[in-house]
Amino acid sequence: YRWPAELDPEMRLSAEARSLVERSRELDAGGFADNDGIVCLSSVRGEASATDRLRTLLTAASGSEWSAARERALLAAAADAAHGAGRRRASLDDWLREAFFEEHCKLFQHRPFVWHVWDGLREGFNALVSYHRLTGPDGLGRRTLESLTFTYLGEWIERQRAARQGGQEGADARLAAALRLQEELKKILEGEPPYDIFVRWKPLREQPVGWDPDVNDGGRLNIRPFLMAEGIGRQGAGILRWKPNVKWTKDRGKEPHSLRPRADFPWFWSCDPEKHQRHRTDFGAETPSAIPAGEAFDGARWNELHYSRAAKELARKRAQRGSK
Repeated sequence: YRWPAELDPEMRLSAEARSLVERSRELDAGGFADNDGIVCLSSVRGEASATDRLRTLLTAASGSEWSAARERALLAAAADAAHGAGRRRASLDDWLREAFFEEHCKLFQHRPFVWHVWDGLREGFNALVSYHRLTGPDGLGRRTLESLTFTYLGEWIERQRAARQGGQEGADARLAAALRLQEELKKILEGEPPYDIFVRWKPLREQPVGWDPDVNDGGRLNIRPFLMAEGIGRQGAGILRWKPNVKWTKDRGKEPHSLRPRADFPWFWSCDPEKHQRHRTDFGAETPSAIPAGEAFDGARWNELHYSRAAKELARKRAQRGSK
């Protein structure tokens, strides 16, 4: 990922900021960026662990100033900035596993662009995944999640099976946790409620079917399936290491009536998921169990709604018939 200042040579910056941009370009040319946006905390697929890769990057960035003392100072600074005295992590590995994601969420106002996916065990499967790769265009997002699910996690699962056969202590628990995580990731790929993505300003025919996110819809909406997954750690965090402060309650304001016809946007027509539980899934869709949309337009901006694959696919077929 590159910040706007790295992409726009005409941007007005201080001399110090400009020098940092140039230094970032040097580091970028050093090959430190990950090719597929997935970095596991333990070594998987022959790749170095996240700790080793981070330490290598810090060494290159610090040059002759890098030392074990410098590493300890960075850990102390992170503790002071995030928690205050007394929460210093013992090592980079400990910080990555226990503190990084929480600090990252808070620093970027609970819209993280690196997601820490894990299986609930500290020494189990843990991966840092680029949000921009997970939501990449032209199917890149889905391919990234498939790679995480079947390639990286798949290799980890086979390693735990081999360890169990070899009688290695803890292998049974690691295998069970990894298999459970893989099932949750498969459900996100499939995208049935509550693992679906709902974007209230897109017509039903354009809602994502399965894991097919649009980065322009924002992390608040795209992160929902990961937080709605069956919890394995912190309450409400789903399969993420920590729970960002993200809510999908009703937003302020009303939608314009002329731009939200009932056939395309049924959720703006007398939907009230707070009063009626059944309104939360397939409201106004053509599926047999769906609650029909009402006659009155209210324009309420609900976000915690779910639509099944069947409802979305029917809407797409209807749109195709109408265009012929």
